[in-house]
Amino acid sequence: MPGGRENNPRGGSVPELDSGATAWILTSAALVLLMTPGLALFYGGMTRSKSVLNMMMMSFGAIGLVSLLWVFYGYSIAFSGDIGGITGDLSAAGLRGMLESGTEGGIPDLLFAGFQLMFAVITVALISGAIADRAKFGPWLLFAGLWATLVYFPVAHWVWGGGWIGELGVLDFAGGTAVHINAGAAALALALVLGKRVGWPKDKFKPHNLPMVLLGAALLWFGWFGFNAGSAGAADGAAAVSLINTQVATAAAVLGWIVVEWIRDGKPTTLGAASGAIAGLVGITPACAFLEPLGAIALGVIAGAVCALAVGLKYRFKYDDSLDVVAVHMVGGIIGSLLIGFLAIEVLAGEGNDGLLYGGGIELLGLQAIGVVAVLVYSFVVAYIIGFAIEKTIGFRASAEAEVEGIDNAEHAESAYEFSSTGGGGAFAAAGIAPTATPKTEPTEPVSEKVAG
Repeated sequence: MPGGRENNPRGGSVPELDSGATAWILTSAALVLLMTPGLALFYGGMTRSKSVLNMMMMSFGAIGLVSLLWVFYGYSIAFSGDIGGITGDLSAAGLRGMLESGTEGGIPDLLFAGFQLMFAVITVALISGAIADRAKFGPWLLFAGLWATLVYFPVAHWVWGGGWIGELGVLDFAGGTAVHINAGAAALALALVLGKRVGWPKDKFKPHNLPMVLLGAALLWFGWFGFNAGSAGAADGAAAVSLINTQVATAAAVLGWIVVEWIRDGKPTTLGAASGAIAGLVGITPACAFLEPLGAIALGVIAGAVCALAVGLKYRFKYDDSLDVVAVHMVGGIIGSLLIGFLAIEVLAGEGNDGLLYGGGIELLGLQAIGVVAVLVYSFVVAYIIGFAIEKTIGFRASAEAEVEGIDNAEHAESAYEFSSTGGGGAFAAAGIAPTATPKTEPTEPVSEKVAG
């Protein structure tokens, strides 16, 4: 488990139920689930109005599909047994035997499985932002299921389930490698497989609804306290440290991002503030229980500023990552994971785990780099193979016509916004007033350009 839960899903001598810890993890699981609908709003607001439903459906589709796969075999692969440090076994497939199992760390094993389920769901959903405006929904679900099976479940085992990365001594409290680098690398692979959107980079692809983006960011920030502090596995000191570090790192990242915007573009933007918050949340995730608050603030400033600058990489290297999943999640995850090697303190991170700036040696930084590179390369390669195979067989990318005319209608036979004077009439009909004009096109795009996701 994030935070160091030992792998013992069933059997053995276990402590009695801790009602306080159980209540906290129940709450945290609900908070983490809320993050995925929050992500749907965050991503949805940054797309064009004619593709917002398709974007949001990718997140909700991930909730449905990954939840079932987790019960069928995902939890067992991640957290049951160990085969060569690479994968678990299938002894807990279907969550067999867990209904009457005891507790470990004071919480029921079934609750631990449920909490971890929410991590699996949002990790898959994060990838979708890279392919906004141009992906078919059915092939996306196929990719999501295969990637979760071949990448997320085994990597979760590597990091938290008794696998080789955790055993090597790599520190990842709540998901810098297993969640953010993992998803970001897969996002880069899919962006390369699907290619550029029609008109990119000449067209600006501005976000259609910035208030929706801010609402989504707020829900993500709120839910992230369950993500990070819940990973302590109990309502204890590690949870308290994680909570305060999550808050101050995120606050610092907001300022770091908008200062870069201010200097570079002359104006700080609401989208920049929202994107900076997500960058800070991503960066602090692997390190939240291992740093003192001053270290968390330093990490947040660095994550916000560097991720803001990393948005420009897609223009330099010409890959169309629609909502900047690579710049925020992959780069942010790398920053947070590596800065543990500089900013960790032994009293929180464990004996011998002082960072370089606190008198430690280079060994911890080296271990962190191994974890980063291993997850990044594995996820990228497997995601590219899966995405390429889907594209060459059933087709992953929507047609150019569907993309230009509106992928919502093409894939879902729906539109997020109805501008016709027929079909209800809304406030005009209620007041007995006929609209003076019917818009012929989608609503005016906001002034701010999309810079991150």
